[in-house]
Amino acid sequence: MLAEIITIGDEILIGQIVDTNSAWMATQLNLIGIKVKQVTSVSDDAAHITEALKLAEQRADVILITGGLGPTKDDITKLTLAKYFNVGLRRDQETLEHITTFFKRLNRPMIEANNQQADVPENCTVIKNKNGTAPCMWFDHQHKIIVSMPGVPFEMMYLMEEEILPRLKHAFKLPYILHKTILTAGLGESFLAAEIAAEEDALPAHIKLAYLPRLGQVRLRLSGMGVDEVKLKEEVDFHAQQIAARIGKYVIAQEDIALERALIERLKARGLTLSTAESCTGGYISHLITQHPGCSAVFMGGAVVYSNELKQSILGVRSQTLLDFGAVSEETVKEMALGAVSKFNTDYAVAVTGIAGPDGGTEDKPVGTVWIAVANGSKVSAKKFSFGAKRAQNIERSAIAALTMILNELGQDEV
Repeated sequence: MLAEIITIGDEILIGQIVDTNSAWMATQLNLIGIKVKQVTSVSDDAAHITEALKLAEQRADVILITGGLGPTKDDITKLTLAKYFNVGLRRDQETLEHITTFFKRLNRPMIEANNQQADVPENCTVIKNKNGTAPCMWFDHQHKIIVSMPGVPFEMMYLMEEEILPRLKHAFKLPYILHKTILTAGLGESFLAAEIAAEEDALPAHIKLAYLPRLGQVRLRLSGMGVDEVKLKEEVDFHAQQIAARIGKYVIAQEDIALERALIERLKARGLTLSTAESCTGGYISHLITQHPGCSAVFMGGAVVYSNELKQSILGVRSQTLLDFGAVSEETVKEMALGAVSKFNTDYAVAVTGIAGPDGGTEDKPVGTVWIAVANGSKVSAKKFSFGAKRAQNIERSAIAALTMILNELGQDEV
């Protein structure tokens, strides 16, 4: 079963808004066994919308459209659909009553443009939009299902969850689709592929493996499709375990979570606390951790120490260390990490110092040189990294590398 998503609106094509609707819809469709064949964005132009619909009908069984249902003149989706199906418009009384009640509740007057929102193509089934005034329209057309929804995300999401997805499941006998994610860090995509080549070759035809790389990490996603949900889950879990066993030291989590979330959960499980000492990352590591609820159970805080003076006064880095080795050095980063453990009274601390760029580099310490250290009460380890010349990427790479180092240290301490 294949679907296509069409998003309508000039604001998408000029970059005024980011199309988050398509990604969310594709995820929900996949969960019920419908694969998205293509996502298309078109302007508020009748010819473009019509062409997109014609092509989508050749490729997909289900076509989901968002956008162009508002009360203004540039909202032409309904008129275009009526012309496409060669039908007229009718005023849906239930929708009109809903719109009228909606405006009364807001104590606002209605104009004719608001009344016209109740006009729908004659051949559609109207699905009430409880969160807005634009109706959702369902079409059965030549063995295809076409659904037109508002582009406002919370309106679309409600309609999908409460109306569209249940109707699609009822209309088609859909297979089960199950996913299993293995989060890895510390090994690149091509090297991972080489490591698990035998396990990947052993996968049955109905289970696929996808590599989803990001800076410093790769998600391995197994996707299985079948009619027996219990059996399918057993198969997917089995193959996931085979892959995880092969690359055990690089596996951070066997679920689809962020790297920092995995760190929080691992610290929680062991009753440990963490602090940070950041120079070149400017608090980005702390930001990644603190965006997750429950982080306060393990994350005590940290310091952003760009200047040498703050490295000394807050973390206790020795002036002689800075003089002899410089701020970007193994010796300095180790003292930063040890200082954070001591000053912030935590079980672990991670420290980062480096040259994010685009300037500030030297011949022996070029832009992208980063030192990271992880310390606990009894030991400290440090590692040098050589990243690129782009500041934003260097900061992100440093943060991911720091999180990975902490996770690795925790794993070694468990042994």
